[in-house]
Amino acid sequence: MTNPLLAFHELPPFPDIRPEHMVPAVSQVLDDARTGIASLLEADSHTWESLVHGREELEDRIHQVWSPVSHMNSVVNSPGIREAHKTCIELLTDYNTEMGQNRELFEAYREISESAGFIELNQAEKKVVENTLRDFRLSGIDLPEAAQEAFSELARELSDLSSTFNNNVLDASQAWSRLIEDAAELPGIPESLLASMRQAAEAKDQTGYLLTLDAPCYLAVMTYCDDRNLRREIYLAYGTRASDRGPNAGEFDNSAIMAKILDARRAQARLLGFDNFAEMSDQRKMARTGAEVLDFLEDLAAISIPPARTVLAEIEAFANVQGHKGPLEPWDVAYHAEKLKKASFDISEEELRPYFPADRVLKGMFEVVRRLFDIEVVPAADMPVWHSDVLTYQINRQGSPIARFYVDLYTRENKRGGAWMADCRVRRRGLDDRLQLPVAYLTCNFTNPVGDEPALLTHREVVTMFHEFGHGLHHMLSAVEAAGVSGINGVAWDAVELPSQFMENFCWQAEALSFMSGHYQSGEPLPDDLLNRLLSARNFQAAMFMVRQLEFGLFDFRLHTDFDPEGTDQVQDQLDRVREEVAVVVPPPEYAFQHGFSHIFGGGYAAGYYSYKWAEVLSADAFSKFLDDGIFNRQTGEKFLSTVLEKGGSEDAMDLFIQFRGREPEVDALLRQDGIVSG
Repeated sequence: MTNPLLAFHELPPFPDIRPEHMVPAVSQVLDDARTGIASLLEADSHTWESLVHGREELEDRIHQVWSPVSHMNSVVNSPGIREAHKTCIELLTDYNTEMGQNRELFEAYREISESAGFIELNQAEKKVVENTLRDFRLSGIDLPEAAQEAFSELARELSDLSSTFNNNVLDASQAWSRLIEDAAELPGIPESLLASMRQAAEAKDQTGYLLTLDAPCYLAVMTYCDDRNLRREIYLAYGTRASDRGPNAGEFDNSAIMAKILDARRAQARLLGFDNFAEMSDQRKMARTGAEVLDFLEDLAAISIPPARTVLAEIEAFANVQGHKGPLEPWDVAYHAEKLKKASFDISEEELRPYFPADRVLKGMFEVVRRLFDIEVVPAADMPVWHSDVLTYQINRQGSPIARFYVDLYTRENKRGGAWMADCRVRRRGLDDRLQLPVAYLTCNFTNPVGDEPALLTHREVVTMFHEFGHGLHHMLSAVEAAGVSGINGVAWDAVELPSQFMENFCWQAEALSFMSGHYQSGEPLPDDLLNRLLSARNFQAAMFMVRQLEFGLFDFRLHTDFDPEGTDQVQDQLDRVREEVAVVVPPPEYAFQHGFSHIFGGGYAAGYYSYKWAEVLSADAFSKFLDDGIFNRQTGEKFLSTVLEKGGSEDAMDLFIQFRGREPEVDALLRQDGIVSG
């Protein structure tokens, strides 16, 4: 029987892919790449076209097979897919380590970099060669044989540990639920959210209201439920996932996993001559030293902590007036903050929700990019999907297709939480001169449609959608034809959030909101009064949110700088120290959010969580030019497109920012945007 992953398809044939196809397909393309690269290396001399381009062709085939496997593991997880994914990760790790330590391949790239022909390569091609030589060194190419093998073993161990960490978080999230039989036991929760909980129960053949740890349900209880005990219960259930504490204590415990991950990362860094993993990670960042990162985070904290404490005091004072007794606990803050927001600005997410039906928001988002970048987003009916919820689109420029993408908006069982963009196909020019168009996955976990009604989004969810679409634009609007630096590939990790956070700004502009919103029943636009109240409340709690992100960033970076494998409970100790310095809301001792911190233990943000704030400085400063010129100024939009989005990783991120802005970024733009400083 033909393996659908091995047959050529312009797009993955998702309905035909089974777990039993995955390992054989990945094994086959890896073997083909090994054989092909060995053949390329037999040439007497090496050029971009003969070696680098040839290798790119072989490894793009790997990506075409691996991408749907990895994606299905995240969005339609099952025991069979999970087991196949784990084996594939091991195979890919071995391949990548093998290539990274291939001395003959390294010498061939060095030959190209030192040849007379190197100067004739275009900027993207040069950057691919330079990045590859850097990555060879970061893969241990210069290590003695025994040290190389130790490095390789650590890489295999890390891939397995990260996968286990993520699986534990998913399993722990799905292990907890609570069925409430009577709506009276959920006082304060709006009817639209109760309907979602009722629908979740019906999907399990239950009667009542099913509470889960999916983000929409969790946030509904924390924000609206008058029952303080229930808020505390779900807060601790969520905050102790995959830990040795809470309702499923020890069942999916990531405690030992975290320590092993940190130990292995540190050991790899030490083998390469770095003092710590953060120092090793800096080699692929805009920030060049750990001191620069820590100064950045600590300076922002010094500015943000006083206003954050002021806001918390205001919430506490308001809560006490409303009858709350004693200091606020963490499970009280969001609840009373929402009530203070309503009292201060007469605005709530639930009041806004009817004006943000998902289809209207999508159309509005596509109109934003049409005005900015002169592109058209149209439905694409011929793209196979993995679930009936998935929407598919094509991007056209001047009538011709330039990219396609999938949109998977809603939470469901066996789907990883959070929101993300991933690449399905990368833009590249093949050996046959055929241009492969980029394809992206855009994944969110929003509240599902209820019955025959459309999905109604909170404004917070609208911002998230724009964020992920910004990542998608970075990938899909690339003009680069060398895969290694096309789209988001090769972009400095602390600059990769620039386009995503840039796009968020349009969710706060009256002109853009006018065509991305409309009442789901009447079609009436967002009333001016409601719009003004939304915009007035933009910076409510901004300083508290800033401090929370700085807490995560400092914890992550210091953990990867100072981790000592001989110490005891290093993760908790480091987190406690950071909280003593910067936290304004301190969780109880049993809270264990780090056990579910997939960004740094199961994803790509290790020693890089600070990137969210670093890139937010870039995005706020970039958007300030649009505020000066007009948010839909075509010349400014074209300049952002040509200097940032189209260039991908083909040039240094700071150089690209300067090309757009005419100078280096200034942090004041972010502080003004968040209302932390005036001006």
